[in-house]
Amino acid sequence: MSTPSPFSPDHPVSAEQRVLSGRDLCSLWFSLGIGLMVLQTGALLGPGLGLANAVLAIIVGTSVGVLLLASVGVIGSDTGLSSMAALRRSLGRNGARLPAMLNLLQLIGWGSFEIIVMRDAASLLSERAFGAGSALTNPLLWTLCFGVLATLLAISGPLTFVRKILRKWGIWLLIGACLWLTWNLFAKADLAALWARAGDGSMPLAIGIDIAIAMPLSWLPLIADYSRFSQRASRVFAGTALGYFIGNVWMMSLGVAYTLAFAPAAEVNTLLLALAGAGLGIPLLLILLDESEKAFADIHSAAVSSGFLVRLKVEHLALAIGVLCTLIASFAPLAQYQNFLLLIGSVFAPLFGVVLVDHFIIRRRRSDASPIHSLHWPALLAWAIGVAAYHLLAHYAPNLGSTLPALLLAGVVYWAAAPAVSRDRETTPA
Repeated sequence: MSTPSPFSPDHPVSAEQRVLSGRDLCSLWFSLGIGLMVLQTGALLGPGLGLANAVLAIIVGTSVGVLLLASVGVIGSDTGLSSMAALRRSLGRNGARLPAMLNLLQLIGWGSFEIIVMRDAASLLSERAFGAGSALTNPLLWTLCFGVLATLLAISGPLTFVRKILRKWGIWLLIGACLWLTWNLFAKADLAALWARAGDGSMPLAIGIDIAIAMPLSWLPLIADYSRFSQRASRVFAGTALGYFIGNVWMMSLGVAYTLAFAPAAEVNTLLLALAGAGLGIPLLLILLDESEKAFADIHSAAVSSGFLVRLKVEHLALAIGVLCTLIASFAPLAQYQNFLLLIGSVFAPLFGVVLVDHFIIRRRRSDASPIHSLHWPALLAWAIGVAAYHLLAHYAPNLGSTLPALLLAGVVYWAAAPAVSRDRETTPA
């Protein structure tokens, strides 16, 4: 029998392929916690919350989010399975198709968003460097460039990207850019006055926390695609939580501060103009050069998810999805995506409440004797209850927040159904 591809969505990776260290994962998730979209998410929080409350929402939301993210990462290292394959253990063979389709849709959206924001930043920097009439300011040119780059990285796979690109030089570009932007902020902005100034009240603190949670939460359906290449669960947890927390809090806070200090309109291009004015645009350029790894992660994991729906090689699917994201980015403007982030939370927070309870409490982290169900109704019902609770809370009690209550409720409902879960289990290993 031939050895399955290391990118196969169905098979656990072999021990020889589990080569990512805690440092590798910390670098990866620090990098994924930094980017132009993260800056823009911070910009969403600034006007409504003000600097002090926005930073509080970012710290609280990111703390909760990275604990969930790192815990789901442990499932990948425990089982060696991709994210969607691991979901089969909780939802069943056919039940896992629904989150696979939802994940595919959100990843195509994210991949397109990333290409769009890279296009806008590159066009802006080109205009400042070469003038408005230059061919290098053509948005379509930059859309194609970044679409091709992200697609090639996705086809190459996570091991090549993390070990040969990110670890060697990408992480140092990011740290340098963040330090430069931070220095520029302290040098030019009156942070004491910004800290004392309240927001306009248009956003409740709980909504700000939900948006901050949604950033790491958006990676929940992807993380096992990368953590399965590591053997040590403790290193997966620590590297993921530390790397993403530092990167996300740092970059989102910069997005808030730059918006309030230099771009009060809180529009994407206004924020990019403010960033381009820092250090002759070099920090923005460095972040832009590294931004392609977000689109890479989106396209690669979209291909892994779609591998459960269409029986083609992940590499071929990555090519097709990369082309689709590039086409969408060619014709779509960068819209306000706050509701997109909250929608992600409403779907995936309750889902992974179920998955975490199943793996850590019911299975006690065992990767053997994994049952396969056509449809695992207790898990699907608990997920549906959690999604309903999220939207009810968001509509009727927005000041309470929705993400954590929905996740906890879904997990508790599934745990309460544990006797039925045990009776429903089959003996066929996954």
